[in-house]
Amino acid sequence: MSGKDLSKNILNTVKSKTGKSVSEKDINKLASTVKPSTMQNEAQLRQLIKQVSSLVNINVPESTVNDIVNAVKSSQLNPNNLEQLMKMISKK
Repeated sequence: MSGKDLSKNILNTVKSKTGKSVSEKDINKLASTVKPSTMQNEAQLRQLIKQVSSLVNINVPESTVNDIVNAVKSSQLNPNNLEQLMKMISKK
């Protein structure tokens, strides 16, 4: 999957899951702050979830944040593989 296709896929996934449009610039800005260690560090992961929820202006209940954190931590997700992460999110 090319980078351009992946970017469109990310934007389409965000829109389908939230009903909100997000610009590619906003996604890229947020994504540039994410490191592989972000997925391994619970505090950083929680912060990322809050940033994403703020970006799409949707309040995420603490129970949902906990579910996301647990799903990411318990998955065999390679934090270096964004495409794998997108597939996981798309299935939810």
